Amino acid sequence: QLQQPPLQTTNVPLQGRYDGLPGLPGGSTAIQYTTVNMTPEPPKDHIIWSLCCFLYSNPCCLGLAALIFSIKARDRKVAGDLEGARHYGSTARCLNIWATVLVSILVLIFIIIMIVLLLVRMLAHACFFCFFPKQIQKEINAYVDS
Repeated sequence: QLQQPPLQTTNVPLQGRYDGLPGLPGGSTAIQYTTVNMTPEPPKDHIIWSLCCFLYSNPCCLGLAALIFSIKARDRKVAGDLEGARHYGSTARCLNIWATVLVSILVLIFIIIMIVLLLVRMLAHACFFCFFPKQIQKEINAYVDS
């Protein structure tokens, strides 16, 4: 069974002035407090993001490293070590960011290269370079056809 950490209590003074119950003379001089029990948010392990980076975009094995740190974060969370889980989850998040950015840049470069190659091929076949001498046209056509 997963044991919950003990709840922390915090005393929060009420805002404003308290004059006692309505209709009674003289007010109470005691300060009233409200106790709020707040459960800390469990640390995130980013396991889904790590799986996506591992399966779809694994540059330089960053997706694999992120997946390993995500699994370690989940293990620490189950064991009750929230600080360790937070540390491993943060590392997994950084690795996922790096993997996502690197793959996005590579995809963008690939798209730009494909567009440039397509334009060069279209322009060469459309005789766009007709103002060049015949020898240069032949070299361009030979390069494009190869």
